[in-house]
Amino acid sequence: MLRLTTVADACDVRCAPRELVLSFAERSRSRLRSVLDDGTDVGVLLPRGTVLRGGDLLRAETGEVVRVRAAIEPLYRVSAREDDADPRFSLLRGAYHLGNRHVPLMLSPQALHLEQDPVLREMLQRLGLIVAECMAPFEPESGAYGGGHRHDHDAQGGSLGEQLSREAHARRAVDLSTLQFHR
Repeated sequence: MLRLTTVADACDVRCAPRELVLSFAERSRSRLRSVLDDGTDVGVLLPRGTVLRGGDLLRAETGEVVRVRAAIEPLYRVSAREDDADPRFSLLRGAYHLGNRHVPLMLSPQALHLEQDPVLREMLQRLGLIVAECMAPFEPESGAYGGGHRHDHDAQGGSLGEQLSREAHARRAVDLSTLQFHR
């Protein structure tokens, strides 16, 4: 069994002729057993909390590199009705209610995509949104404050929230000794 233990650098892309096709649930696990596209058994043994994306590269203990591909999965595609007075607001409202339930979402300008769940489908339909079944790779947002892997060697890595926070702190350093607090 080939043991995949490290997320590899993008420069290794030329060395990844084989693929590991995984669902989002599988790409969210640190430990799993699977099969490459050529039938080779693999064990994925990554640091806890690692979430893989389609296109990520994994390095085996042997040095071999394998490309991760997001599997086609059954999803819901949520969109606003054509006759909606404000379709953008309706979609935003749906995203708010899903986010309030910590539902992983894949966003596009005209639609939300989420894993199929009949309870969520009913809620979205009650909000006046169109919920259609579809098949697609699922690449949900990682979240503003984490929910994805980053490379320690990449100073620009991490989530959008981490990047924005670094930029904000770089622009203005606060001297805490000058602050006055009121009781």
